Amino acid sequence: QVQLVESGGGLVQAGGSLRLSCAASGNIFRIDAMGWYRQAPGKQRELVAHITSDAYTNYADSVKGRFTISRDNAKNTVYLQMSSLKPEDTAVYYCYADIVAWDRSSYDYWGQGTQVTVSS
Repeated sequence: QVQLVESGGGLVQAGGSLRLSCAASGNIFRIDAMGWYRQAPGKQRELVAHITSDAYTNYADSVKGRFTISRDNAKNTVYLQMSSLKPEDTAVYYCYADIVAWDRSSYDYWGQGTQVTVSS
């Protein structure tokens, strides 16, 4: 059993910053890739940022230079620092993690989602 618990969403004015966190717990031998998706009303879920186990990162073009993904492997936690926020960043943000269990089975797990609202 694995859980991903997100925190840090909320309401912020355009130009402001927020930091999202996502902590994984449970039957975890190793966490490979981690990252964040988002889904705005009426739109498809899109990849925001991705980080591998050796800290290689990639970002959606729309957030490059404004968002930074990082991870703390000792805490099984991934972060998303969001700066210079725009109203179009408003969405529900979901974290995910590619987790290897102690029996060496591997699955993708998702957080419950956290709302980020950016007012103009």
